[in-house]
Amino acid sequence: MSGDWSGRGASAESPGSKALAPRTRTADKIVRSICPYCAVGCGQNVYVEDGKVTQIEGDPDSPISRGRLCPKGSASLQLTTGPQREKFALYRPPHASDWQRVDLDTAMDMIADRVIKTRRETWEWDSDGVRTRRTLGIASLGGATLDNEENYLIKKLFTALGAIQIENQARI
Repeated sequence: MSGDWSGRGASAESPGSKALAPRTRTADKIVRSICPYCAVGCGQNVYVEDGKVTQIEGDPDSPISRGRLCPKGSASLQLTTGPQREKFALYRPPHASDWQRVDLDTAMDMIADRVIKTRRETWEWDSDGVRTRRTLGIASLGGATLDNEENYLIKKLFTALGAIQIENQARI
């Protein structure tokens, strides 16, 4: 007997358990991030090796989650590495039945063109003699994956565009 009466020391070790190492040990860097799901803002440590995300775990230094993640947050590695992740923009032209792949620059240009056109066509300087300076042709409905900072920036953007229908629904 080695005096390990609790069975948690040398008597519990095996060659296999001695060879074990944390799966994050080989990471080149750790990037601090925020979980993208419910807007609580749980901290995450994102482990990167050779330019690729290899593991995501709760950040023990986060005052919000103190290293804990819910099941969705714990599975967020799949957002970056899962085979179902879309890596390009999809566009379905009017009256078409199939989606087309478009590069991100093209998609962003298409969005900007539509926002400018809609704002120009629906701009209202006044209504019934009352100055409004608004558009009713643009609205925003945010969901639960937006954190407070993103909601703040979206609100600023849409307000600057003259939109007044801006909402965030955490249960979506």
